[in-house]
Amino acid sequence: MSVGTGEEGLSTKIIEVHDFKQLEELGRKNIEGKIVFFNRLMDPTMINTFGAYGKAANQRTRGAARAGVFGSVGVVVRSLTTSQDDFPHTGVLMYNDTVPKIPAVAISTNGANLLSEWLKIDTELDFIFRTTCYELPEVTSYNVIGEIRGSKFPDEIITVGGHLDAWETGEGAHDDGAGCMQSIEVLRLFQKLGIKPKRTIRAVMFMDEEVAQRGGKEYARQGALKKENHYFALEADRGALMPKGFGVSALDDRLEEILALKKYFEPYGITYFKKGGGGVDIGPLKQFGTPLSSFVPDMQRYFDFHHSGNDTFEHVNFREFQMGSAAIASFIYLIDKYDL
Repeated sequence: MSVGTGEEGLSTKIIEVHDFKQLEELGRKNIEGKIVFFNRLMDPTMINTFGAYGKAANQRTRGAARAGVFGSVGVVVRSLTTSQDDFPHTGVLMYNDTVPKIPAVAISTNGANLLSEWLKIDTELDFIFRTTCYELPEVTSYNVIGEIRGSKFPDEIITVGGHLDAWETGEGAHDDGAGCMQSIEVLRLFQKLGIKPKRTIRAVMFMDEEVAQRGGKEYARQGALKKENHYFALEADRGALMPKGFGVSALDDRLEEILALKKYFEPYGITYFKKGGGGVDIGPLKQFGTPLSSFVPDMQRYFDFHHSGNDTFEHVNFREFQMGSAAIASFIYLIDKYDL
């Protein structure tokens, strides 16, 4: 969502900060006319890498808007990843309409480390970047949906979904090609095994999860218009890594029963069954009282790939992908079988 620098690019002094508080302490007198370099790391001491991502992400989403308040002319943001690599890891940026829009770029972790070291030696360092990005007019896109009709309660819908998009020059293999394929695999495995679910199992590839979430919102809007009964929904949006379990958001009585399914998965080392689940795409279904779930694979390597040119098919371990697909299909099978 960043504006570009224009053909001439930017060449000026650059100042390193680590958070918005430091930005405010420096103030306009130290920032005006300069490029701000946000160099806050994802906290490597946090076991939950998604938590570390969340604590560092505001420098990317809001950094340009906050730096613009103090007269900055551009922003460079350290990539949000726990790995040390040469890939820029990018993502959504949001502007404030009351502040001038300034260009922003992501810099790889290796690049950020090098730049930080250079600035310790020379605080008057000139930094140059040039981007020619711009927004094209919007066009219509579509959710892609396939389903197996229920044999007993066809009007009760269990949604399993991922989303169709990718960042940077990658292929979106983990985020979220894997989630789309695992959703399709639920249907394929049911067909392969001759399972006839009581309820309609629907695989949905949602559009526009990253920017405005319009695929998920439209899916829920259509559900309301058609008076659909959305019985349960699961989102797979954490990559095709080793399955650990599921997070679930539901009313207490149903939640307890769903989490009790853990006993079926423990022999396979799948033991994470906890309160709190869902996803951006299926979130709008909450208005119907639909229990929401998220597939939870191992999270330690996910941000090696996330939103980067590194998110390609050769970085998907096929065995881990298959095990995740089987875990999701088994979970959905039990939800349907035991009327959960």
